Amino acid sequence: MHIKKWAVATIGAVLAVGTASTAVAHHSFATEFDRNAPIRLEGTVVKFEWVNPHSWIHIKTKDGKVWRVEGGAPSALLRRGWNRNSLPAGTEIIVDAFRARDGDTRASAAEIRFPNGRELSLGNPTTEAVAAAAKRAKGD
Repeated sequence: MHIKKWAVATIGAVLAVGTASTAVAHHSFATEFDRNAPIRLEGTVVKFEWVNPHSWIHIKTKDGKVWRVEGGAPSALLRRGWNRNSLPAGTEIIVDAFRARDGDTRASAAEIRFPNGRELSLGNPTTEAVAAAAKRAKGD
């Protein structure tokens, strides 16, 4: 009987720790990024990470910096026609994004454009909502 209680308590502790790390790993847009600090990044894709909970595009800009740009979840990108091979290394892109609050070379993407003018959404509903609100405020 005493062993069963110990086993249940151990399983409960493991589940609590696992759940807590998942909650910490996912963040709100406002906590990590500043909607009042938009940035346009132009450069070459170094790597495209197709991972949950957010995809990441690594972009080398003309000044030599490598930025990590957060996009939407793979499931959201799939609904917009993306796949894990949509941004091969070497692809030239222009990304409108919002800078990280801590000043790191990290941003949350709103939109992505290619030199030929084609535009795509990165499927991040938070940044899409911020961009839509900014357009409404400007009267666009």
